Amino acid sequence: MKHIETISHEGIVESIGTGSCRVRILQASACSSCSARQLCRSSESKEKLIEVRGHYPTLQVGDSVTLTGSVRQGLRASVLAYIVPLILMVAALFACSHLYGEGTGALAALLVLALYYGVLYMMRDRLGKEFEFEIETN
Repeated sequence: MKHIETISHEGIVESIGTGSCRVRILQASACSSCSARQLCRSSESKEKLIEVRGHYPTLQVGDSVTLTGSVRQGLRASVLAYIVPLILMVAALFACSHLYGEGTGALAALLVLALYYGVLYMMRDRLGKEFEFEIETN
């Protein structure tokens, strides 16, 4: 049997719908658990609302749950969110700068970035099916 590494986040059920529920998690940076975080300005944490598809008849609003997803999903999401747009921006910057000048290259890089994230936004439903969390009750 293949062992799959998982990412997990503790959360609270915010709302329950017919085919999904929303869970509020606290996304903390790596240094938020450090004992010196009160003195350091680089630690940060944000609350996120995650929609989890599925029917969970035993859950109620306010329940404490654990969201789990595979590490592979997390890596793929990071590539789509950071690596691909960086490569596209740099390619557009160098290509257009070489052909039309630096100012045009910079504008082209920003345009490519806007177009890329626009396409991701339009594909959000399809991508959402590929990047799903599962709920485990605590």
